[in-house]
Amino acid sequence: MAMAAPTGSAAPVAPALCGHLALLLLLAAPAAHGYSFPQQHTMQYWARRLEQEIDGVMRIFGGVQQLRGIYNENRNLFEVKENVPRKLVEKVAGDIESLLAKKVRALKRLANAAEKFQKAHHWQDNIREEDIEYYDSKADTEYDDPDGEEIEREKSNSLKLEFTDDVNFKTKVNYSYAAVQIPTDIYKGSTVILNELNWTQALEDVFIENRKEDPSLLWQVFGSATGVTRYYPATPWRAPNKIDLYDVRRRPWYIQGASSPKDMVIIVDVSGSVSGLTLKLMKTSVYEMLDTLSDDDYVNVASFNEKAKPVSCFKHLVQANIRNKKVFKEDVQGMVAKGTTDYKAGFEYAFDQLQNSNITRANCNKMIMMFTDGGEDRVQDVFEKYNWPNKTVRVFTFSVGQHNYDVTPLQWMACANKGYYFEIPSIGAIRINTQEYLDVLGRPMVLAGNRAKQVQWTNVYQDALGLGLVVTGTLPVFNLTEDSSDRKNQLILGVMGIDVALNDIKRLTPRYNLGANGYVFAIDLNGYVLLHPNLQPQIINFREPVTLDFLDAELEDENKEEIRRSMIDGNDGQRFIKTLIKSLDEQYIDEVFRTYTWAPIKSTNYSLGLVLPPYSTYYIQANLSDQILQVKYFEYLLPNSFESEGHVFIAPREYCKDLDLSDNNTEFLENFIALMEKVTPDSKQCDNFLLHNLILDTGITQQLVERVWKDQDLNTYSLLAVFAATDGGITRVFPNKAADDWEEEPEPFNASFYRRSLDNKGYIFKPPYRDAGYRGLDLENNTIGILVSTAVELSIGGKTLKPAVVGVKLDLEAWAEKFKVLASNRTDRDQLGARRCDPSTSCEMDCEANNKDLICVLIDDGGFLVLSNQEDHWYQVGKFFSEVDANLMSALYNNSFYARKESYDFQSVCAPEAQSNTGAAPRGVFVPTVADLLNLAWWTSAAAWSLFQQFLYGLTYSSWFQTEEVAGDSMEARETSCIMKQTQYYFSTVNATYNAIIDCGNCSRLFHAQRLANTNLLFVVADKPLCSQCESIKLLQAEVRAPPRDPNQCELVDRPRYRKGPHICFDYNATEDTSDCGRGASFAPSLGVLLSLQLLLFYSSASRHPLPPAACL
Repeated sequence: MAMAAPTGSAAPVAPALCGHLALLLLLAAPAAHGYSFPQQHTMQYWARRLEQEIDGVMRIFGGVQQLRGIYNENRNLFEVKENVPRKLVEKVAGDIESLLAKKVRALKRLANAAEKFQKAHHWQDNIREEDIEYYDSKADTEYDDPDGEEIEREKSNSLKLEFTDDVNFKTKVNYSYAAVQIPTDIYKGSTVILNELNWTQALEDVFIENRKEDPSLLWQVFGSATGVTRYYPATPWRAPNKIDLYDVRRRPWYIQGASSPKDMVIIVDVSGSVSGLTLKLMKTSVYEMLDTLSDDDYVNVASFNEKAKPVSCFKHLVQANIRNKKVFKEDVQGMVAKGTTDYKAGFEYAFDQLQNSNITRANCNKMIMMFTDGGEDRVQDVFEKYNWPNKTVRVFTFSVGQHNYDVTPLQWMACANKGYYFEIPSIGAIRINTQEYLDVLGRPMVLAGNRAKQVQWTNVYQDALGLGLVVTGTLPVFNLTEDSSDRKNQLILGVMGIDVALNDIKRLTPRYNLGANGYVFAIDLNGYVLLHPNLQPQIINFREPVTLDFLDAELEDENKEEIRRSMIDGNDGQRFIKTLIKSLDEQYIDEVFRTYTWAPIKSTNYSLGLVLPPYSTYYIQANLSDQILQVKYFEYLLPNSFESEGHVFIAPREYCKDLDLSDNNTEFLENFIALMEKVTPDSKQCDNFLLHNLILDTGITQQLVERVWKDQDLNTYSLLAVFAATDGGITRVFPNKAADDWEEEPEPFNASFYRRSLDNKGYIFKPPYRDAGYRGLDLENNTIGILVSTAVELSIGGKTLKPAVVGVKLDLEAWAEKFKVLASNRTDRDQLGARRCDPSTSCEMDCEANNKDLICVLIDDGGFLVLSNQEDHWYQVGKFFSEVDANLMSALYNNSFYARKESYDFQSVCAPEAQSNTGAAPRGVFVPTVADLLNLAWWTSAAAWSLFQQFLYGLTYSSWFQTEEVAGDSMEARETSCIMKQTQYYFSTVNATYNAIIDCGNCSRLFHAQRLANTNLLFVVADKPLCSQCESIKLLQAEVRAPPRDPNQCELVDRPRYRKGPHICFDYNATEDTSDCGRGASFAPSLGVLLSLQLLLFYSSASRHPLPPAACL
């Protein structure tokens, strides 16, 4: 433990009296060599010398005062404009509303046309594939099997189209045709599919007409309830690595548009009769069922035999978000078959879950999904007690596996409770049968007619065709045909969707006039961000929406919780708050002031917010009407001026439409100069605000070179470089050769030093970041620099703003020597004279003469080492100090010099973890016996078709071919998204001088710590550790993969964040016909096809893994 004796204004830490006495004795007692630990006043004196040296260098070379003067002298070249938050929010919200309204008009036109075309269509029983003319998007797509061999393409009558590159779609397209995508597991030659292709062909003319009216339209898509997708413009399908199992009916936008929100309880029979392949099928079925749920839905999963119990830690319905579904998927693998079946236990548990009104839930469609291998009990008494006569809960039953049980009770349960009965004899039947319940839920919507035709906007998700992040407007399409009795059809035909790229919405938001730390964001009714600078998903996974909560995008606090609630409620408002923010490099925490302003985006479920720091209320708008001055300033951007005026980096912004962007700043500058030779800054194809500000800042920073930097010798003060960066996008580094080692972002708004300097007063030190594994470089050949920067604050006509940041780059090795001298007992720069100390005439140790006994360091506000008197620390500069001296860093933390903030990054990517083997499935796949192969009846059974489906899906879900039990995440083994735990340290409010002892018996150490005024540095002096017996737990700062169940979802679901579901619900209609309530699976495959597939299955399973004996029984 560390016992401290603080001085200063902070509240003292009260150690035990013996601790004070021990500290005083140690401070007073000379060591054996005659030196004693420095007195507190001595170390305070050293701190003042350090503060004065830093301030002196920055005053001479930083040029803050001179730059202020330059801005004032050029006052006629710019105006000071004001950001009025409420007006900005109102304008941007209106612009976004107008953009989406144009897409809604196109969407409604398409939905109405689709209903008209289908109603006019005449069903053809004898339709043939060659009668239909369409472009099959997969006809030109090549697929690879898991072993990297090309899979032979099936024959196709697809149209042959030519494609041209299109910048809007980021791919090749053909605007004359639409494309068709049909899932691999659907036979495209079936009568149903061919009729679907026939009537949807007329949509192409509407697609084309929509584009003529609005050329900015992106993908226009009709997703059919049969699985057919017709999208415009035509483009080849993007091939996955394995068999393509894309099915539009499982896309987030389709699910949201096809039904109202759901409260679902899944119950799984785990009695002893459910074993082997059947249990494996059930687990996979639950996986797939969970994937049909969105964030507007609520769910729980339970297993039952004689008793029912939840499969996870969730004791009630929880939101079907990605994290909760992942918990379910992991825990479903723990189900083990044993005991006897009691349907009553399962259904009573499910009804109790649905009747719990003390929790947040969807409060719309209520349903129970039961998976079983069969049984005789109809549990009519349970339905009479809980569900009849109103039948507010639908019951869906699933007969799983291949067995001879009577399925009549299961059919009766579904039919008696407005549900549906399905059969899942094999893996190939899972996907289709776990999604068709949506057709049943769509019945009340269809019967509600126009009242149910509500445009909904989705969460953010990854476009399957490569547009990046999009939102989709959806509208259900209904079957308007009537039967012979004039009864309305109650089937949903599908969902119409139109994509809007997030980048198109971002273009409507202000950016550069808000400054480096101002930004616009938007959230939906779930609190998920639609726009936010921290919305940066690193994994491309089109199967799941991108759901980042506003409180996870920022550091959560009570103020932000209230702002989020107000936005979800559709209110407008404004609040000035003090809050914590992470630095751009996620190494630091700053306490800042921000103004939050928000308002709803009308006709949508979104709300828009604006965040502004106080210094961004005003900004500079250049007005360079003098063309001669334009040319003069522009010449300072030319590389031939760099040798005398310093190197210039320009921010890679979209200054003009024809400007080619590049990640290489030299190349980008060349492209910029070449374009400026053809156009003027006032050209209509250019952003005049960006260009004029860039050129103005070029001239202003050049004047700083002339007035300050050129007249100084950097070597005298051991400086590697001086620099200035501006809001206008200029970073000027002097001298020119220093640009070779410049590693900061050329866009100042993306540079951590720039943004932190604006938010903090004084001089901000930034050492080069080194992770824990860094082992250092040869200092003789590699010079290490430390950035020191500060913001330039202007006051013009009573308006305060910060348009620039200036700074210096220190030579580490030279400043380490200077640091030792400043923290020593030397009074001048002469060589240290001999000092003789003995027990009778003791001397105080200092950081120069006694560097073998005394550690002296400067640590920044994030806990990273900046300077040290220990030469072996130099290569560790930039490391978190606990990696250098864990014992001392722990003492600083325990004495409240540092506070700690832990948070989670939900957008990270990790290498896939090794999967555990759990579950009760048999090892390997089912392989028929020789007797089976010789029995013709076997070949015409469902088992044979099951093998084809096992093979087809096995290519995608490799665990079906592996000689191991199904793994917890096997269905999504290709995913590498993960949660990372981040820890940052920052200065606490303690601002005292501390003398303290790290009490560890004979290994105790004294230390002194003091903040340096006007900097982000902590000056620490400590005894070198005498022995290694005083080891303490090393504080961790590096980002680490969060342990399983961290953050604890089991606890979080009991404190759900505020949200609102859609304001409409269609779950009941008195005229609904529930007579269509179930069917068995039937398919008559050809013997030749099945024989070929079975042989292929044998080959695949044998070549991948030898089958264990149990699999052959």
